[in-house]
Amino acid sequence: MPQDSYLIGLIGSGIGPSLSPALHEREADRQGLRYTYRLIDLDTLGVSPEAVGDLLRAARDLGFDGLNITHPCKQLVGEHLDALAPQAEALGAVNTVVFADGRAIGHNTDVTGFAASFARGLPDAPLERVVQLGAGGAGAAVAHATLTLGAGHITVTDALPDRAAELAASLNRHFGAGRAAAATPDRLAALLAGADGIVHATPTGMAAHPGLPLPAGLLHPGLWVAEVVYRPLETELLRAARAVGCATLDGGGMAALQAADAFRLFTGREPDAGRMLADIAQLGGVVSVRD
Repeated sequence: MPQDSYLIGLIGSGIGPSLSPALHEREADRQGLRYTYRLIDLDTLGVSPEAVGDLLRAARDLGFDGLNITHPCKQLVGEHLDALAPQAEALGAVNTVVFADGRAIGHNTDVTGFAASFARGLPDAPLERVVQLGAGGAGAAVAHATLTLGAGHITVTDALPDRAAELAASLNRHFGAGRAAAATPDRLAALLAGADGIVHATPTGMAAHPGLPLPAGLLHPGLWVAEVVYRPLETELLRAARAVGCATLDGGGMAALQAADAFRLFTGREPDAGRMLADIAQLGGVVSVRD
């Protein structure tokens, strides 16, 4: 008989308010599955991110079917896995681990989640010149997604210039020379004057980090703005962008659709992405994607 009972977990720091349990368990209920989703919080356990390997082995021994991995373990868990899916390997980050046939396989659904959300929400957006704010874990995933969608060139800025340079170099290795570059935030005015759109992938705008990630005066109607933060669903950046006439995309779609992709990997069953998008809207963006 097909499996109809699942034990899934999330490893990360400060994950108490995570939406993942609700998103996964609601969809499982609708499909008639017994599905338990547990939080494995580094802060609650009092362990460092480097303990992710021990936690992974413990989860496997306890009979978990899979794990989601979030900040700050996405780039640490790979060395503890038996294999990586191509996207996770290219990205150097894992947010989903599937236990099957005695092996632990790492995947990255942040990439596919953002790409699907962008295709739904901004289907006609021009992609010749894209500026991305943020080069952390979420930033790496959405930069890969943006180039996969067909962006001609992406310029990455970050408060840590070395991090932006490392991401740009990685993107060029994967997608071809000249597809990406790094820039310091003080060049944003010149970059945005000639850009098609902005991808925002820093924590600024989250409930715990309010504010704008760039001066509002740099926004102009010729830009589209895609947000990764989804608590709140309408960030200050999105409000400012709409006020000047920009097309916008909130972060809720990425959150729901990456969860849908992880659900498919865990269960082999097709989730209803539309229902999961409705779930995230109803739940009101209780948490944000971590950097």
